[in-house]
Amino acid sequence: MELGLTFPLQRFLHQKPPPYGSEADRRFCWDLHVIELRGRKCLLAVHCHSRYTFVRFDVPGLLWADLPELFRTGLVDSLTAAGFTSEQINIYLQAAGDAQLTRTHGRREVAFLNRAWEDVLSLDTCLDAASAAQPMLDWAVNARPSRCVGFDGLAPAAGRIGVSLSLK
Repeated sequence: MELGLTFPLQRFLHQKPPPYGSEADRRFCWDLHVIELRGRKCLLAVHCHSRYTFVRFDVPGLLWADLPELFRTGLVDSLTAAGFTSEQINIYLQAAGDAQLTRTHGRREVAFLNRAWEDVLSLDTCLDAASAAQPMLDWAVNARPSRCVGFDGLAPAAGRIGVSLSLK
């Protein structure tokens, strides 16, 4: 699985630009960004294929050091809250393989990430400041009709992620 880091996230982590990704199947690609919500640093993760989005709120400094684990925990929490079974999530994670940090996955994908970020900002009333996991915010963002790389037309990412996870 490839985790594409935006330039602001690279700067925040004090990292040099990672290599370009080589994964052709966008179902196994996510782009990650650091955003600020209510004055707190948060991880924004957007699935390149479906535009499924999740947020980890108020990430402590030490957790940023292991970005793949921070991402994995956020993904599992978000997909579980969205109604996916542990078996479905584990099958996806096994098929995706080990996480590799790369550059973001293209201009279109980053444009869709920026739209997801705008949705998160506009729906920040759904944020639970007492929790790192944000099931209500994730649900609200993913329920909005949107465009993405892997599907034609407008549709909610919540439905498209299920197709992406089915791996068929």
